[in-house]
Amino acid sequence: MTDAPLFRSRDFRLLLIGQTTSQLGSQVSGVAIPLLAVLTLDASPIELGLVTASSTLAFALIGLPAGAWLDRWVKLPVLVASDIARALLLATIPLAALVGILNITHLVVVSLLTGFARVFFDVGYQSYLPVVLGKDRVLAGNSSMEAIRASGQVIGPGLGGGLVGVIGAANVVLTQAVTFAVSAVCLLAIRTREAPIPVHPDRPRLGAQIREGLVFVAHNRILRATALASAAGNFSFAIASAVTFIFASRTLELSPLAIGVIVSVGSVSAIIGAAFTPRISRRVGSVRIIWLSLAVTGPFALLTPLSQPGWLVLLAAVGMSVGELGQIIYAVTNVSLRQRLCPDAMLSRVNATMRVLIMGLFPLGALVGGVLGELIGLRGTLFVAGGLMVLSPIPLMAVFGRIRDIEQLESWHRPG
Repeated sequence: MTDAPLFRSRDFRLLLIGQTTSQLGSQVSGVAIPLLAVLTLDASPIELGLVTASSTLAFALIGLPAGAWLDRWVKLPVLVASDIARALLLATIPLAALVGILNITHLVVVSLLTGFARVFFDVGYQSYLPVVLGKDRVLAGNSSMEAIRASGQVIGPGLGGGLVGVIGAANVVLTQAVTFAVSAVCLLAIRTREAPIPVHPDRPRLGAQIREGLVFVAHNRILRATALASAAGNFSFAIASAVTFIFASRTLELSPLAIGVIVSVGSVSAIIGAAFTPRISRRVGSVRIIWLSLAVTGPFALLTPLSQPGWLVLLAAVGMSVGELGQIIYAVTNVSLRQRLCPDAMLSRVNATMRVLIMGLFPLGALVGGVLGELIGLRGTLFVAGGLMVLSPIPLMAVFGRIRDIEQLESWHRPG
């Protein structure tokens, strides 16, 4: 996992500290907010689906223009502003609970607005990492980043579940607000500066730049395939997200602490996967591993709906653990491929276009999951989600074929 020159970089260490801290907060509140909706506000599957959907709706609404704007802007100030905005918005949840006015609508609004900030952060961050590291080290950088951030995923859910029982779910959300503030401070301390973005008098208008990003992705068969595979996986996860916490709490009869522990167990494999992705990539092939990681681990998603109260709860833990392993390897290798082959001037727009295509179905998936939970039950909904996960690597297998490594692929250029 380790690449000594990376960790000797002060700026990379600051980036790691900030992202590890905010990831820990995200994992803590990732358990707290659903439990707040389910246990405190007595949310139905449809209401929980609305909360989940609202957090990703922003990708469909502003993802494309955000990518075009970020190709015009210096990235670091945008990342800092995004963290500060999320810290302030999340802090309103415990405040509303304190004065007795917290409701599902408040959670939906906060989730929606923090989603807007997340769009700018996620798109800008993927474009900013190559600035700090250089394109030749993005695989090692992504791997190291995900391995250390995943450590928060092990501690966070169990900590979040335990804290819910001690201080209440609304107060736990305050933890995430603080961690976003810490991330903003770390980003402000980074010394690496991007080259100024040249301003051309004949620069295309925003709409033309958005179209250019869409055309670029549409003309690239690899980007089309990864968008399809990622969208299918995200749609599956979105469907499951509407019912997973209700299934764990009401069907499996688990306490908040036990739910957090199970999610944490799944995150252990994410640490392992992220840490060993460069080694696995070299052994299997930096292109081949992209689709193989999903094809091998996807079927394990079907274990979760087979779990039962008692020792068969272990099936859910195994399903989540293996799924996390596959998803982290896929994410690191897929994003690294894009960062290495995409032209710098197009990278933010390509990242944004891919995020919109991938995340655009998430709100719909969460709503579909809520409706399916009402119509066919929690277990049936999880089977539907698992089936989609099994099918997700098919587009990648078709486009990559026998290609083993990124070096066998040509760099991408703007369509002529």
